[in-house]
Amino acid sequence: MLRFPGSEPRTPDDIVVGPLDLAARVDEALAVQAHAFGLSDEEIEVRRHIVLRHIAVPGARALGATTPENRLVGFVYGMPNDRVHWWSTVVQPYLRREHNDGWLDDSFVITELHVRPGYQNRGVGRGLITTITDTAREPQSILSAIDTDSPARGLYRSLGYTDLARKVLFPSAPMPYAVMGAPLPLRGPRQVEA
Repeated sequence: MLRFPGSEPRTPDDIVVGPLDLAARVDEALAVQAHAFGLSDEEIEVRRHIVLRHIAVPGARALGATTPENRLVGFVYGMPNDRVHWWSTVVQPYLRREHNDGWLDDSFVITELHVRPGYQNRGVGRGLITTITDTAREPQSILSAIDTDSPARGLYRSLGYTDLARKVLFPSAPMPYAVMGAPLPLRGPRQVEA
């Protein structure tokens, strides 16, 4: 069960956060993302190829949040950032405008973090992101999130992420994004497996 040290369990379910063979469970992970993010079948198919390409990058890691029945209810994956990656090439001009493009160097990028809606606000997302960044070799982490006042952005802020650039436009994305960064380790309560 996920716990914050010195407190009661944050979730009534026995959710375990641990390594995820994302290549083997890509369809389950994308089902979580589709449910959490509202993706069409066409978008899922495009993302499937992207996820499989990303997970093959040296240093890429994935974690899953599973129920006792091994049902995937959340996942996170990321990798050491590289300025030649597509994401970096899109966000670099926005970061440069804010004098923050140094964040693209020596950072661990959170590529995707999704939790099924029925498991949100129970500490699952916090457990996933803190666990994956706790093992990062890089001194900082960056990510992008839809540029709205959302629970996801609230979680990131509570962990020490701050806005590095806002109103970032990705090709084919209907809404602008914010790029956020935080020094590692992330601040705030840590989750441990009881």
